[in-house]
Amino acid sequence: MRIFKGVEAWVFDLDNTLYPHESDLFPQINEQISRYVQKILNLPPDEAMAHQKELYHEFGTTLRGLMTNHAIDPDDYLRFVHDIDYSTLKPDPDLAAAIEALPGRKFIFTNGDRPHAERTAAALGIADHFEDIFDIVSADLVPKPNKVTYERFLAHTGVAPARAAMFEDLAKNLSVPHALGMCTTLILPTGTRDVFQETWDMEGEPYPHVDFVTDELTGFLKAVLGAIS
Repeated sequence: MRIFKGVEAWVFDLDNTLYPHESDLFPQINEQISRYVQKILNLPPDEAMAHQKELYHEFGTTLRGLMTNHAIDPDDYLRFVHDIDYSTLKPDPDLAAAIEALPGRKFIFTNGDRPHAERTAAALGIADHFEDIFDIVSADLVPKPNKVTYERFLAHTGVAPARAAMFEDLAKNLSVPHALGMCTTLILPTGTRDVFQETWDMEGEPYPHVDFVTDELTGFLKAVLGAIS
């Protein structure tokens, strides 16, 4: 945990990072994306889901793929896919206290849009602890893990990567931050950290860009605070 000493900027992904993977929020978004693909391309559900996954894997986000291949309106897409029920999220005072106690600046850096991030943070009771939200619109609709998106984030915020830590639920989104000098933490679904660690060890550390792994963000942040205080 000593690697966190001197960190002045704490950068958090949003979906499946600041709230648990087992929350119902992201499955709702995924379902809305599939419905949007069905509506725009007039496809049956199975074909829409398959096409959605193809676009995601080729372009990094379904949005980018739909913009590139089908010239859709990104604002219409973002409104539609984030029209979900946030009542499944409850305030998390322990997480709020841990984030508030982190020394320095705090940011949300998401491939979603700002309104979605604001609603999510408000539901969790953590909105007041972040200086800013860098969303997909701020990134000129180019998603993580594209390097230019991280460069835009750094230029926008003035964050020095050597004094920053990033928290993400997707390992691929930590490769560029690690290369830039950030301390990186991968957030896993609850109860899967030991399985991941065993697999990681057996495969000869295929994720050298991941400095830490946890399946419990609040407890991890408390441990960090204890180590740097």
